[in-house]
Amino acid sequence: MQRTLPARLYGDPEAYARERVHVFGRAWLFLGHEAEAPEPGDWIAADIAGHRLMAVRGKEGAVRAFHNVCRHRAGPLVEGERGNCGAELTCRYHGWRYALDGRLRAAVGFGPTEGFDPREFGLMALRLGTWRGLVFVTLDPDAPPLAETVKPLERLLTAKGLDLPSPALRRSHRIGCDWKVYAENYLESYHIATVHPQMAAELSDAEYLVRVEGDLVVQEAVADLADRDTPQAGVWGWLWPNLAVNVYRDGAMVERMVPDGPGRTRLDYLFLNDGGEAALGGSLAASDRVTAEDALICEAVQTNLSAGAYDTGVLSPTHEAAVAWFQARLAEIHQ
Repeated sequence: MQRTLPARLYGDPEAYARERVHVFGRAWLFLGHEAEAPEPGDWIAADIAGHRLMAVRGKEGAVRAFHNVCRHRAGPLVEGERGNCGAELTCRYHGWRYALDGRLRAAVGFGPTEGFDPREFGLMALRLGTWRGLVFVTLDPDAPPLAETVKPLERLLTAKGLDLPSPALRRSHRIGCDWKVYAENYLESYHIATVHPQMAAELSDAEYLVRVEGDLVVQEAVADLADRDTPQAGVWGWLWPNLAVNVYRDGAMVERMVPDGPGRTRLDYLFLNDGGEAALGGSLAASDRVTAEDALICEAVQTNLSAGAYDTGVLSPTHEAAVAWFQARLAEIHQ
């Protein structure tokens, strides 16, 4: 019988600081889709656990990743989720200008300075990898290759003949709970009958299976897949530490679960559909309904975790094996 993580780790500033370094500082982090930056100067960016990250397409077509931090006095280079910077990146604080490959082009107004070598003040580069159009970056120079991390998911999608279509729409939601509360909620189907009655009805004839393979948690509602239009004909994959890749016959949704500080979560959704936003149809309403249901229960759990009465509980080996795996990895960080 596995005990849960202590309640104090949910919303604790010190726990958040450790996870920021030892979880999000060492993993591959989803940034966006390469089709969101098709032209030179196009960029995509995100703030993930306080790490301000960006990727920009260069003149020759290559996409490179950097910290969204000027080397002068830490000003931001870009603001928002995506945009175009033209032929160079310009700090929004003092105007230092960088080439799209990260080289410092002009320390504007700096003047001749003894000992200052512009070649030593280029942007801080990050490792970048792409998989099926999705762009990932990592702060860890020793992290395993992205292909190794996504291998179980690639094998699964290939076996089922599922593709990732083009990006259609972004949405974000803020929830008043620790990111771990929301991730653990995603990693088990135990709560579906209670929290998601409409989903439970749709899945009533299916056997819901959850398994862990490497850095991937696979969830499948196994039913008669002869009917290819059933909602069961898809895959829910969750990649450590915070990314859900939900793939269906008619589209997909990538869900990034981002710590927005201790005890707060930001959900970033990227809907994928070759027909664009207009083709998403009822999937947006269904997503909003399920997110609202999850948010309500996760915020209530966070309130109870913070109230002081609860310390630890127990995990069901039948229904919460993936939660146990997730918590065991985090327990190593918080020893």
